[in-house]
Amino acid sequence: MPDENRGEVRWLPQPEDQDYPGAAAYLSLVESDDGVAAIVASLRVAPIQHRKAKDILRAARLVLLPEDNAHVASDLKKIKEGKKLSPILMVRGDLARGIPAQVADGYHRVCASYYTDENTDIPLKLADAPR
Repeated sequence: MPDENRGEVRWLPQPEDQDYPGAAAYLSLVESDDGVAAIVASLRVAPIQHRKAKDILRAARLVLLPEDNAHVASDLKKIKEGKKLSPILMVRGDLARGIPAQVADGYHRVCASYYTDENTDIPLKLADAPR
């Protein structure tokens, strides 16, 4: 159920430019340089899709960060003030191989959105990892 005290989550139409280098920095820990370049290029041209906050966390096998996490708290404050958040950047997992999806950029925004309403539709760009 939505938390009326937090406000409605509002989103920018596209990810911010700085989100892509942020995604590349994270992905460089789990993928080769060539793979990162290919994924980021795919993310840049991917269409916006929408997924629920609860499903994103499950697919990525991520825990919900606490509300008092500095970045989650900052995003919750933005939501309350009616500021728009940047859509998230994700890499698709592989169910058959047991590989979770990756939130390349926007984990804190997903958590803040979940606290507002676990059924929040979150705009995202989704890319496949090179196989």
